[in-house]
Amino acid sequence: MRLSTRKVLDRSFSGLGIFSIILLGLSLVVLLYPIIERGLGAFIFRGTVEFRKMMVEKFEHGDREAVQAEVAEALAARQPVFDMIKKFETVELKKMGFLERRKYKDPLEELKENLRTLLGPLPGENRPVLPRDQYGQTRWDRAQVKLRYVLEIERYDYSDPTKMGTKYFVSRAEDFKGTSLEKLFPYVKEHFEEMLRPRLTFYWQFLTDQSKDAHIFGGIWAEVLGTLYLTLGAMVFAVPMGVIAAIYLVEYAGDTWYVNILRTCVSTLAGVPSIVFGLFGLAFFINSVGVSESKSVLAGSLTLALLVLPIIIRASEEAIRAVPRTYKEAALSLGAGKWRTIVTVILPAALPGVLTGIVISMGRAAGETAPIIFTATVSVGRALKPMETLTQPTLALPWNIYNLCTEHEAVDEIRHVQYGMVLVLVALVLLLNAAALILRARISKKLRG
Repeated sequence: MRLSTRKVLDRSFSGLGIFSIILLGLSLVVLLYPIIERGLGAFIFRGTVEFRKMMVEKFEHGDREAVQAEVAEALAARQPVFDMIKKFETVELKKMGFLERRKYKDPLEELKENLRTLLGPLPGENRPVLPRDQYGQTRWDRAQVKLRYVLEIERYDYSDPTKMGTKYFVSRAEDFKGTSLEKLFPYVKEHFEEMLRPRLTFYWQFLTDQSKDAHIFGGIWAEVLGTLYLTLGAMVFAVPMGVIAAIYLVEYAGDTWYVNILRTCVSTLAGVPSIVFGLFGLAFFINSVGVSESKSVLAGSLTLALLVLPIIIRASEEAIRAVPRTYKEAALSLGAGKWRTIVTVILPAALPGVLTGIVISMGRAAGETAPIIFTATVSVGRALKPMETLTQPTLALPWNIYNLCTEHEAVDEIRHVQYGMVLVLVALVLLLNAAALILRARISKKLRG
């Protein structure tokens, strides 16, 4: 090959490599930007006085006296609204005839229900049982959405039979035109901020608080802790088995037909759908072996260990094969036995490559959903103590992200929780990988002397 042709090919391959790196970086930015932007909304947002009131009453966060004073100021701004409703119910309605009262019955109840959603229970009403009904809107962005439903009525236009219904809004004040309640709507619009008193809030306790009322309030500590339990538990079982299996395949098994079949089986397992591992974990670890009576962190960790075991075996096998043969020959010539040579010479030299397999496995174990659905996770629960992991199921970020996005009754109200969980899961995987990579770098540096 001519030198000029080789240079052209080298530059072409270098340019292609740089282009691929740039394309990958842009893809990551496109993928991660909405996750980061909306995920931060779980930590940084404009919280209303209802949020600070809830934090004091449910989580003991904040200055109780200062919050009570702020609630009193917000209540003073809301009082004219309550007075208008009371006057309309107790004075104006009683003066009306039966048919006229019936005309206002449904619009009034709908207005009151929307006010409860926005501001919390109305004066004189019993305290609701569910926490979500005990408070108004705790986030300013959601409060603005609910304000529209106080001021306007959602309608649909079906006049064109060739199209789907078109949503539009009409003023709710039209239902009460000519009554004292007609003044309520401009008052609410004008004094909206005084009623809810929004303030920029940094809610770092989203990571450490327990959830309340199915994630309507609170944080995700139980999910974070459960994910750590499952990931680290899987590594505890998978790493020793994977490394020992790799040592056997490289140093002891030889190159026979049944070993080749075994390697083929290991490679095939790496491509088996994760849902199959979940069903196997349910059938074997729970129903047959009985490691726990039902779902548990232990059963989930064992299932995840089987899932990532092929990755660790293949990575460890290649890392051991990459160790120069002279290392082994030098150790044997000094009188070391085969096992001593493997433990003291080959494994330390192969450790950076082994850690690479572990890093990849940790990332996969932390993000898997299907294997833990049947073996380890539940939708609602509390954070487990370490000894409870042997017998109890747990919450976990992957499963609860799916659950909150698809099955939660208030899915639109907790978008910030969903994105916050995704952001924390991505950050958790990156942190685990970073820790493993730093450990690998230090070991490599020590081996190089």
